[in-house]
This record gives sequence, C-alpha cells and structure tokens, in this order.
Amino acid sequence: MRAGRGGRGLVGAIGFVIVIMMATACGFRLAGNDPLPGILARPYLSVKDPYTDFAREFEHQLNSAGALVQTVRARSTATIDVTQDVVQQRTLSVSARNIPTEYELTYTIKFAVQAPDHELLGPQTISLSKDYSFEEDELLAKEHEADILRRQMARDLVAIAMRRLTSLK
Repeated sequence: MRAGRGGRGLVGAIGFVIVIMMATACGFRLAGNDPLPGILARPYLSVKDPYTDFAREFEHQLNSAGALVQTVRARSTATIDVTQDVVQQRTLSVSARNIPTEYELTYTIKFAVQAPDHELLGPQTISLSKDYSFEEDELLAKEHEADILRRQMARDLVAIAMRRLTSLK
C-alpha cells in the first residue's frame, strides 16, 4: 500500500517539473520581471521632488530591476528626466447642503529618457484617475482612503513607466 502512495507522489512531482519546463520553454515570465536594457544599467533619475510617491517608488523599482541609480549625472549611462509629477483632486458631486460627496483624484507624470548622445524615449505623459466617495462624518477615514488611492496610483504609474523602459533597445 505504501508503494502506491510513493508512486503517486513521484508522478505528481514529475508532472510538476514538466509543467514548469513547458512554461519556461514558451517564454513565460512573471509580470514585472523584464530586464532593463543595458543603457539603463546606471541611470540618473532627475526629479523635482524626490519625496513624492511616484519618485520614491520609481527609484525603488529601478533598483529592484538591477539598475544602479546614480547620484551624479556624469557617471550615468542615461538620464530619466521626470518633468511632471502632479496629483490633482477635483470635486465630482456635492450634496444639497453644498458639501462634496465625491472626488476624483488624478495622478499625472511626464518623463523622458536621454542617452549621453541621443534621445532614447521622447516625452511620455501617463495619467490615472480614480473616484472616491466622501462623507463628512468619516473625514479621517476618507482622507486615509485618498492617501491609499494616491499611493496605489503611483505604483501603477511606475509599473507603466517600467514597462516602457524595458521596451527600449
């Protein structure tokens, strides 16, 4: 009886290995694991405010992708110039008492990539918007919700920007 169980475990392990081999053979990779091109091995990240949600997450993702972000432009292989990093809040609706009940957050970034002798990627503008409801009675909770939405939009913008960077050749 034990031999039967061991045989099933071996068959399962072999099946698992075969599935993994087939997935890697077809070129399957987890999302976000595309390598950066060599020209971005040592980028200089030019941002107006290094403490925005986008700037911090972008630098983190560049480092995670294997880039050595430079502090001096002259030592870099390319410059990533973030010229716009703006969050805007707009009122979408108000109550009968003229109190906002719904807002729209819009996070917009604009960046370009320059090699020492030529442009690698022209100006790219990416914008994301999210709506959220607002209740005056839950002011702190709703402000916290807006902060969470802003940080998530920054992560999503970084993911889009990183995909565009990995597509450079």
